[in-house]
Amino acid sequence: MFRTSLFSSVRVLSRAAPSSLVSSRLTAYRFLSTETRSKLEQAVKANPVVLFMKGTPAEPQCGFSRAVVQILDMHGVPSEKMQTYNVLADPELRSGIKEFSEWPTVPQVYVNGEFVGGCDILIGMHQSGELETLLENNGVIPKIEVSPEAEQSSPVNDKVAA
Repeated sequence: MFRTSLFSSVRVLSRAAPSSLVSSRLTAYRFLSTETRSKLEQAVKANPVVLFMKGTPAEPQCGFSRAVVQILDMHGVPSEKMQTYNVLADPELRSGIKEFSEWPTVPQVYVNGEFVGGCDILIGMHQSGELETLLENNGVIPKIEVSPEAEQSSPVNDKVAA
């Protein structure tokens, strides 16, 4: 008897799930006020790099936020070109930024007003070299120019010439 009622409940839930997911997603968008959305738009455009994180760069409150701060430090992002927001200090900011970006987790990184991603995205971009290119192309960090002499004497070019 329990098994029959369990299966019938599961069938009812599975039939109801798609519509409830859609309605809950639509409802979620109503929570972010126009005023809050406007403030977030201004915040992400106010500085070349904007980081919404748990804690502060000096005292990150989660490992993911710490990793993002370390990656940005490794790339030499100057503090005057970066603004950070502690989402733990403001519950409205914590939920609002997730809705604003349509990204479910924090930390979140924006470069020149464009959402880049969270910790996992930043790690992947760092490993592939895409993050350095993004930061250079957006004027956050200076481009490293390789002189023709250094290029000619590089070990890769020496092997090709041999």
